[in-house]
Amino acid sequence: MIDLTVIWAGIIAVAIALYVVMDGFDLGIGILFLRFRVGEERDMAMNAIAPVWDGNETWLVLGGGGLLAAFPLAYAIILPALYAPLIAMLLGLVFRGVAFEFRWRDPAHRKLWDAAFCTGSVFATFAQGITLGALLQGIKVEGRHYGGGWWDWLTPFSLLCGFSLLIGYALLGAGWLIWRTEGKLHDDARRFAKFLTPALLTVLGLVSLATPFLEGQYWQRWFAFPGLLVAVPMPLLVGGAAIMLWRAVGNDKDHAPFLWSLVIFGLSMVGLAISIWPDVIPGRVTIWQAAAPYDSQIFMLFGVAVMLPLILGYTAWAYWVFRGKVGTGSYSAHDH
Repeated sequence: MIDLTVIWAGIIAVAIALYVVMDGFDLGIGILFLRFRVGEERDMAMNAIAPVWDGNETWLVLGGGGLLAAFPLAYAIILPALYAPLIAMLLGLVFRGVAFEFRWRDPAHRKLWDAAFCTGSVFATFAQGITLGALLQGIKVEGRHYGGGWWDWLTPFSLLCGFSLLIGYALLGAGWLIWRTEGKLHDDARRFAKFLTPALLTVLGLVSLATPFLEGQYWQRWFAFPGLLVAVPMPLLVGGAAIMLWRAVGNDKDHAPFLWSLVIFGLSMVGLAISIWPDVIPGRVTIWQAAAPYDSQIFMLFGVAVMLPLILGYTAWAYWVFRGKVGTGSYSAHDH
């Protein structure tokens, strides 16, 4: 019999990975937004994400909805444990979305909307990092319920993950602007990438050093055979990708910085998957313990089999249609 639980875990993992990649760069542009010059630079930065930013958040809906549908026990435990950062993330995304539209509709208060766009992006990203850190450090489970307190998510490690994601998304945003823009904004994006690259490596190193001490299984999976076979080459792979990223920032291949940033993110997500597999709540609940009944998984799989290709199709079409360098004209996603 096909293990549908593993298939569903893969679907949700792919949805989350695509969200991090796609919404990561436009959140990163929001994080950097107030560092751009008022006027042409900010308009060009907005134009670089206007056609695709709404669709990028589709993957967050699929990941969250898939967790509820396919792993209801995990959803019932994780949500009460992480109410505060998850609500902060959603409010940040809403604030950012409103600011995105109103900066075009209400030019008289554009400075206010620009500040709101940046603030919403920072809050949403920081909350996502805290959520990841809180999940990695472990959630207290009693029976089939969350057994911890209201502030258990707030720790030095979760804050470190929040700051790390801010730096990582900012680097993705800078890489996207290097690829998609020209002129002064393009040059500023390269300058930002030059100091964000070593900053990301620093925080990745700190998170990697701290993670094995959070949960016994992390240490076992990374530093005992066969996990040791991955633990040894992983720093070398990340280091090699970082060198290539640093070189790419300094050359004239505009697409390379963004792509090498994605490689570093991809390696980080592989490392994360190795650390927690096959748990959905590390050290507490496995994917099989949290899974919905087999018949429910089958029923939902039919829906995903139809919707996933459609989402991938219209996403690829949007990126293809709006490929190339962008201009500075007033541009809202709803104008096209």
